[in-house]
Amino acid sequence: MTKQPTTPFVIPVGMLPSDGRFGCGPSKVRDAQLDALASEGRRLMGTSHRQAPVKKLVGSVRAGLRELFSLPDGWEVVLGNGGSTMFWDVATFGLIQQCSQHLVFGEFSQKFADAVAAAPHLGEPIVVACNPGAHPEPQPSDADTLCLTHNETSTGVAMQLTANGTSSGAPRSNAGDALVLVDATSAAGGLAWSPSGVDVYYFAPQKSFASDGGLWIACCSPRAIERIEAIAASGRWTPASLDLKIALDNSRADQTYNTPAIATLFLLDQQVQWMLQHGGLQWCAQRTAESASIIYHWAENSSYAAPFVGKPEHRSNVVATIDLEGVAANDVNVILRHNGVVDTDGYRKLGRNQLRVGMFPAVEPSDVAALTKCIDYVVDRLRA
Repeated sequence: MTKQPTTPFVIPVGMLPSDGRFGCGPSKVRDAQLDALASEGRRLMGTSHRQAPVKKLVGSVRAGLRELFSLPDGWEVVLGNGGSTMFWDVATFGLIQQCSQHLVFGEFSQKFADAVAAAPHLGEPIVVACNPGAHPEPQPSDADTLCLTHNETSTGVAMQLTANGTSSGAPRSNAGDALVLVDATSAAGGLAWSPSGVDVYYFAPQKSFASDGGLWIACCSPRAIERIEAIAASGRWTPASLDLKIALDNSRADQTYNTPAIATLFLLDQQVQWMLQHGGLQWCAQRTAESASIIYHWAENSSYAAPFVGKPEHRSNVVATIDLEGVAANDVNVILRHNGVVDTDGYRKLGRNQLRVGMFPAVEPSDVAALTKCIDYVVDRLRA
């Protein structure tokens, strides 16, 4: 028997959040960013990225991120086109010497390991995996590169990066002289971290930084810069668009190797400046922690909902995954979307009956609270 489609109904207006965007990427873009793009940003659109106005914009992004992350002397902010997916390929050419260890606990951490396994010039990667809903720990090995994921967007699991580069405080020496690469795509700007335990912290701007995709940013330590330059000098063949040394040289000149999306850079810069004006990364992390506390407390006390991630210390403050019981998550999402509350769908490949909620800094904690009330209202009506 074919299931009848859910009939949409109206949620009382006074119950709705002020902004109904809860996507995990692309995420909510603040109105002030778009207003700025339509005013001062319009003078940059359609102009050369090799000229001073756009180079000044790139310089502002790089300086702002150095301040936001409190990067030590010698660290560099490198930019390139293509997003985090592209950066995995970039890393196979420009950062991994021969062997890498990967902590795999979701869709995106697995994709990086797969990219390395497919690279004909590298050895087989060492994969340390666990089931979705938790994360593994680094293991002693001879790998020259350790690949971590700060926040697994597909599952809502976060690793707490310590000064040792791990979540448990295991000595960084477990990986010898390995570079520590951290995929921070959904974490950067929303979760705290320490540069002392990391060599490359890379991400794209369509999540906490409330911009569009298609750009990768990598914060690189002096050890990482040394690795990039050594591999470039070795003569390893690398496509120019994936060449980290070319990206590094261009970034030092406040530009990208090939033409960037200027609107993406502008929205990113606006968000970085907004974060700094409100108190920097500490303020951002406190704001996402407030939103996370609201949604997890609601789920833990619900008769039909529960956090997917069992251990509280593994739960993300920027992406919440909530299992539902006795009601179809798809039905809930249909009603929410009909009322302007969008992108709360669970990650499709995880295959669970769940909601997934983005709680990046641009999202008001009060809107997260309103969302929980809307979900309760929808479920009550669906069950009636």
